Amino acid sequence: MSKKDMQACEQLTEAVVEALEDKKAQQVLVIDVRGRCDFADRFVIASGRSDRQLKALAQSVSEAAHRHGLAARVEGLEAMEWLLVDLGDIVVHLFLPEVRESFQLEHLWSQPDGAGED
Repeated sequence: MSKKDMQACEQLTEAVVEALEDKKAQQVLVIDVRGRCDFADRFVIASGRSDRQLKALAQSVSEAAHRHGLAARVEGLEAMEWLLVDLGDIVVHLFLPEVRESFQLEHLWSQPDGAGED
């Protein structure tokens, strides 16, 4: 990734985190997954208290992406317990707290390569 691309990714990450915090997301976490994930450079993980808040968080992230000239694809609107917002190099995971605890993505992706694998 070029220095210019890294700067753009950093700016978008900051905008996403700000958008989530503006809508009162809980436990916002950014994980650098470069070199460990083929489809993204960063994961942003956050929790919302209700399905309604999750939808508002996804909308806020989509608007932030649009301001940066990117289209956001939102998945999971049917179940409304884990929404994924695909921004290309950044993937945003929005969870209800109990679902986040169940999947434990931050623990999986925060471990060094190979840790926790069978």
